[in-house]
Amino acid sequence: MNSISKRLLFFLLILFSGLMGCTESALSPKNGELNKYSIYILGKDGKEYLIETNQLDSGLLLPERDGVPLNTKEMDRSVIVRKGFYYHLNRKKAALVKYAVKENQLQEIQSIPLAKFSIENYQWLGGDTLLLTGLARPDFKQVKYFLLDVATMKPINEGNMEIPVPAGRFDNTSVGFVSRQAAKLLVGYTYHQQMGVSDYTTSDTTYITELNYPEMKAVKTSKDTRSTYPGGVNTVQSSAFKDAKGDFYFMACPGIALGNRPELPTAIMSIRKNTSIADPHYFFNLSSAIGNHAYGMWSLGGDRAMVRAERKDLFKGLGDHYSTPHFEFYIVDLKNNKVLEKLAVPLDKGTRRECVLLKDHIVYLSVNSSLEGNFIWKYDLKSGTLTKGAELGGNTDFILRIDQLR
Repeated sequence: MNSISKRLLFFLLILFSGLMGCTESALSPKNGELNKYSIYILGKDGKEYLIETNQLDSGLLLPERDGVPLNTKEMDRSVIVRKGFYYHLNRKKAALVKYAVKENQLQEIQSIPLAKFSIENYQWLGGDTLLLTGLARPDFKQVKYFLLDVATMKPINEGNMEIPVPAGRFDNTSVGFVSRQAAKLLVGYTYHQQMGVSDYTTSDTTYITELNYPEMKAVKTSKDTRSTYPGGVNTVQSSAFKDAKGDFYFMACPGIALGNRPELPTAIMSIRKNTSIADPHYFFNLSSAIGNHAYGMWSLGGDRAMVRAERKDLFKGLGDHYSTPHFEFYIVDLKNNKVLEKLAVPLDKGTRRECVLLKDHIVYLSVNSSLEGNFIWKYDLKSGTLTKGAELGGNTDFILRIDQLR
């Protein structure tokens, strides 16, 4: 994400909604087990909370009662959640900090220094090995990485990836995805030009560099001009995945909230198993199929995926993009390049959110509605039925993310 977009990301977060009520607290798991789910809440008063709960199917959760308050000077929603722990790049400490919820508060467990670094992407490479890919601060040009053992919170390796820095009129870089294939990594990225204090544009090209792993040396780079801005900052919202067959899918996001090249199509592209370039014969033009740009994508298993798309007729520009309810959710068929269903949920708000979970055959979907409240909806993939689940009330303004803890 370019430097302007990074600033805008922080202001894509504020205002309106809620309800009060009573239900049993969800904070304390039974028999000392980890809770199953984590919910990150932005409150109407600007406070932020984490709620841990064992179910998303029903009930009322109030962040001020059931959640733990967060120190927003040290924590934000760009957090990595796994096995009961929260990993976050604390810029104040210039370190990746490992947290856990204990005694109704978020407690620091350990940390690893990560100086002058901005995370763009994370990937688990098996066990407790975490690969962080990002950009060197403060100019956001050089792609660098940290390979970490999060069990011990010790570094394994770090350095620069052999990816060209921006040149000519382009002055910063976005890394949109990282995918491992055996002894190589595929890194998708693009370049940006800052045109003013609050304006930028993006190259018309998606770049994919194949790197040797773990050496991080470039083998080859391919270019694709069918769309731009591949993937996105996946600590904030998912936009890429590998399916059961080993094929990798990613969304190219040229809309105003990411690439800012709205004349290009939002599209789903694929890198087939054991290849290192975008399949030249596969291009799912979502802008054509849906009529709008989209920013998030989640696997639903098989050939299906969930897509979160904007309604360009309902917002005025980037200034009200985060606060105006205008997002819709679609289930798409990746094999046949077609839309299967638009989910009958209220219009959602919040520019980018981690809002979809798949558990067995149930899709949990968080929706922030100014008119109907903030709910976790449930979609049954077997029956095709859609029902309301848990409500987030009280001080809740935005459900910023939902994650599995175990």
